[in-house]
Amino acid sequence: MDTTTSPSRGAATRRPKRIGFGSRLSAWDLKLSPYLYISPFFILFLVVGLFPIGYTAVISFMDWDLVRNSGTFVGFDQYITVINDPKFWDALRNTFSIFLLSSVPQLIVAVFIAALLDQNIRAKTFWRMGVLVPYVMAPVAVALVFSNMFGDQYGLINTWLSNIGLSPVMWHSNTFASHIAIATMVNFRWTGYNTLILLAAMQAIPRDYYEAATVDGAGKARQFFAITMPSLRPTLIFVIITSTIGGLQIFDEPRMYDQTGTGGANNQWLTISLWLYDIGWGQWNLGRAAALAWILFLIILVIGVINLFITRNLVRDEGSRATLSRAELRAARRRARASVAGDRAAHASTSSTDRPAQTKVTR
Repeated sequence: MDTTTSPSRGAATRRPKRIGFGSRLSAWDLKLSPYLYISPFFILFLVVGLFPIGYTAVISFMDWDLVRNSGTFVGFDQYITVINDPKFWDALRNTFSIFLLSSVPQLIVAVFIAALLDQNIRAKTFWRMGVLVPYVMAPVAVALVFSNMFGDQYGLINTWLSNIGLSPVMWHSNTFASHIAIATMVNFRWTGYNTLILLAAMQAIPRDYYEAATVDGAGKARQFFAITMPSLRPTLIFVIITSTIGGLQIFDEPRMYDQTGTGGANNQWLTISLWLYDIGWGQWNLGRAAALAWILFLIILVIGVINLFITRNLVRDEGSRATLSRAELRAARRRARASVAGDRAAHASTSSTDRPAQTKVTR
């Protein structure tokens, strides 16, 4: 007699296990927690960054009344008025002049000091902390000290020039001389900050490169220009971009350069930020000040993009992804996958040949 066994009823009606609320909550936590961790930055940036930029753009198209806290729409009249004002071009020329006189020497001196601090010298910590002292000083204190040094009549520098038989320099009435004085203040404050950034990048360079160069007979100068400078390119680009943004927004040093803070009797050192302050809080014309602020923002944006396109081709580290085009990257990935597949096939064939043959034992 044949006996048939039917499957159990529980096995036939078995259902997949339902995911509970706790498991779903845990999955949501894994997915959302990274966004929650970084959300405070974006919320703060939205409040103090994007909103003021957008609100300034709205005000720039209006003739704003501070009493009624409202404005009348005037279109691009504020922008046209700013561009047609001769002060705008004077301020733009002065801004770029001070920016070039401060940024270029500042970068060169910062690289030189960073290279010195990267050597095996005594009291390295003391000197590294010392270069940061000007950066932590109050801008007002720095401006007051240097404004007295560059005084036209009783300044320290003119006194030295008189002692050696040279004629004094009119640091306030002469346009170019005033730009040099203000650029000196900027260099004094920011050179140490950029020095530490470049020093950190230098210390990240593997020392094996220098040892190999020494074995090959390369001197210190050759090692600096062949190893150090190419390795510093990404950091130098960062320093250049930040110096550009800060240099075009310069305000503290020109504001404190003399007693009036108006940029000179003939606008010798009037910058865009200084003129913006005068329009907004001196003339109480917030609409025109907002238009000037947006013009400055667009100038910085354009120069920043140009800097990015010019310098990104300079950042070419060997073997990095930036040196390969997309087609080359895809071809490299295909070759890598083919190589891995070939290695696996070779390993499998080797394993099958090395495996002892199994014989079937029959009774």
